[in-house]
Amino acid sequence: MAISSPGVGSNLDVNSIVSQLMALERRPLNVLDTREVSYQARLSAFGTIRGALSQFQGSMNALAVASRFQGVTTSSTDATTVSASAASSAAAGSYSIEVSALAQSQRLVAAGQASNTATVGTGTLTFDFGTISGGTFDSTSGTYTGSAFTSSGSAVRTVTIAPESSSLAGIRDAINAAGVGVTASLINDGSASPYRLVLSVDKPGAANALKIGVSGDAALQSLLTQDPAATQNLAQSTSAQDARLKINGVDVTKASNVISDALDGVTLTLTKTNVATPVTISVARDTSSTQSAADSFVKSYNELYRTLSDLSAYNAQTRSGAVLNGDAAVRTLQNELRAVFNQPLTGTTPGLRSISDIGIAFQRDGTLALDSIKLSRALTANPGGIAGLFAPLGSSTDSLVQFVKAGTAVTAGSYALNVTQLATRGASVGAGAAALTITAGVNDTLDLLIDDTAISVTLAAGTYASAAALAAELQGRINGNASALGAARSARVSESSGVLSVTSDAFGSTSKAELAGGSALASLFGGVPTRTDGVDVAGTLGAATAVGSGQTLTSDSGLSVRVLGGALGDRAAVGYTIGFAAQLSSFAGAQLGTTGAVAGRTDGINRSIAGISDQRTSLGRRLDDVEKRYRAQFAALDVLISNLSQTSSFLTQQLSALNSTSRS
Repeated sequence: MAISSPGVGSNLDVNSIVSQLMALERRPLNVLDTREVSYQARLSAFGTIRGALSQFQGSMNALAVASRFQGVTTSSTDATTVSASAASSAAAGSYSIEVSALAQSQRLVAAGQASNTATVGTGTLTFDFGTISGGTFDSTSGTYTGSAFTSSGSAVRTVTIAPESSSLAGIRDAINAAGVGVTASLINDGSASPYRLVLSVDKPGAANALKIGVSGDAALQSLLTQDPAATQNLAQSTSAQDARLKINGVDVTKASNVISDALDGVTLTLTKTNVATPVTISVARDTSSTQSAADSFVKSYNELYRTLSDLSAYNAQTRSGAVLNGDAAVRTLQNELRAVFNQPLTGTTPGLRSISDIGIAFQRDGTLALDSIKLSRALTANPGGIAGLFAPLGSSTDSLVQFVKAGTAVTAGSYALNVTQLATRGASVGAGAAALTITAGVNDTLDLLIDDTAISVTLAAGTYASAAALAAELQGRINGNASALGAARSARVSESSGVLSVTSDAFGSTSKAELAGGSALASLFGGVPTRTDGVDVAGTLGAATAVGSGQTLTSDSGLSVRVLGGALGDRAAVGYTIGFAAQLSSFAGAQLGTTGAVAGRTDGINRSIAGISDQRTSLGRRLDDVEKRYRAQFAALDVLISNLSQTSSFLTQQLSALNSTSRS
């Protein structure tokens, strides 16, 4: 009869015996589990390091910006009269400002009309801007971007008054829609003819006085013709006027009440006049922002360093180590982090090559500390150079050479600049004096090529008072071709002894000012003009030939400077430094990258965990086989013992029977 349950035949607790034997066999699994827990703890610790490095990199990126250390502050003794703001390039100083006149825009008012919806007339309005002086009008030029008026003066613009816009309200809307630099509005003054069209020039300044030419219906001409040198049908309620002020006793005239080109890096905003009661504007270095940035640098470094130290620490009292105690990758990170400061910076201001120069020093525990007093002294001695200790910063010893940028391949250092050719503008110069009379359909058109754009202009007919006035008219017409030229291109027209010249505002080999033809070519330029195309700057940078584009010279490694002018030959020492914040940002990025120490160590731990999983699977299969073998062996033993028991019982019965027979 078969055994249906282990131990039935032998009365042994087979299940218990096998369980105890398998517990011994499973001890290697427990070792693997313990090892995996350790690996998972290490993996978590490196995750903490990765997060700390990422946060550290973000902090260093924010500090690797020169402007963080170049802030300036401004103050005004009367901000309601004159206020100021300053860029990081502004020099510290104090300025006395006395405003005698504010810049204002011209405002013209048309005669009253009985209705704002009745037809006035159709035709074309021509808007020109210029300066009124002694009953004469000199046209000035400026720039349009699309249909937006963007600079003092303007190019000549036209507005068509179609039948559907021939009412006073329609004229207002047509002017506003054209974007010619004039805003039109209607005012009801309550009189018998109450509706009055008001034209306000968008830009202030004496050079923005308005001249309006009208062609078309007589009623439209009678309403809006405005020639400062002839017919004036509009009343001037506000004249075009420049701002007039004194800065430290120097007379200054500007077209706007927001003045950004009088003091280098300082923008003044004029609100009211203050004759005899000058306002003092003070510009000073913002030492508090530099102090805050330096504090942030120290704090961010210490947070990362403490994270690394805590995860790899050893407690001598408890004789226990942190999860990454003894880990080579952590030691490498700590060593490389501190090694960033071992090499003094190059390309910086003398005396500012190490963080210790501004009072940042290492402590015994490996963290940094900031000496605010030493930092304050460094700010006083060299406020502009401290930025180079933290951020990438370029400099030049030549005021006519500007640092532009440096590519990632550029190393810190000093680069010698030698200029063999200065950039020039393309120009065409007349062969003789210009004829001052322009006749419509006879000599009023000119075809040009400005840089790479072909345009055609038509000059206003008439006899011009001077070659300068004719030059202003031509310049306005050229720059008024916004749709063709685009916002990035413009040209200037000048005159010398009656001879006109057209010059592109761009520099370099793409700069051209070609006079291609037109009916006015001969009369404006006295014959065939002489054309000269622009050339790019040329020279060497760091003893290697650099590529010129306009005024910008760029080395093979990506170091770029802008040469504004000056002499040929050896010019400047161009310095470039990569500050410690920028270096630490790169260090953190490298560690976080796929080839960095953190990634390598993390990958190794993950491979170990995967290996443990494989071992656990293999060991599990072996343990299954062992248990089957144990159970098979005990099953055989159970059968054997059962058979022996049966034999024993049989023999006992037989012996008992023999004993009974013997007694009988």
